[in-house]
Amino acid sequence: MITKEEMIAFEVEIAQLFLDKKIRSPIHLSKGNEDQLIKVFKELQIQEHDWVISNHRSHYHALLKGVPPEWLKQEVLENRSIHLSNKDYNFLSTAIVGGGCPIAVGIALGIKLRKENPPERVYCFIGDMACRTGIYDECVRYSAGFDLPITFIVEDNGWSTNTPTKEVWGTRGWGDYKTRVYDYKRGYPHVGVGSWVTF
Repeated sequence: MITKEEMIAFEVEIAQLFLDKKIRSPIHLSKGNEDQLIKVFKELQIQEHDWVISNHRSHYHALLKGVPPEWLKQEVLENRSIHLSNKDYNFLSTAIVGGGCPIAVGIALGIKLRKENPPERVYCFIGDMACRTGIYDECVRYSAGFDLPITFIVEDNGWSTNTPTKEVWGTRGWGDYKTRVYDYKRGYPHVGVGSWVTF
């Protein structure tokens, strides 16, 4: 498994490439959740044959799934950072808020119907804003109703784009069907690179 230091170094390099204008599309970088994500991947025992469905902030998920850093960097340079797809590693992401949920449910349903051996699982990573959407609720309920091999992981950094999530959406539970939540403080702004300032 990739190390925390390698994950951080990857994002630092991508941030510099963005600043050097080598990347023309939006990028959403991770920082501050390395330890939590490594723990999630280890505790859930995510295997090579399992599926990871990610979101717009997908680099760490791809690296932890085993996607080669060189391939990932090339995809980012070709402006595909927020909609990655690598069938060799059972990994894909989407920039649509909550959009990975129905894809993940469809894959999980297919796995259940095919009765794969070894049994595959699906892990769907979403943010704390996405889990306030109707599509998330529908997907969780459908998955529970059909006992699908899927786990939803909510990454709660407290922000809905650039507004505190609780101010926009209020407080709520996360659902109880195979849902895991972890909190972290994001190190980069919503999109691109930059620094936090206090007025």
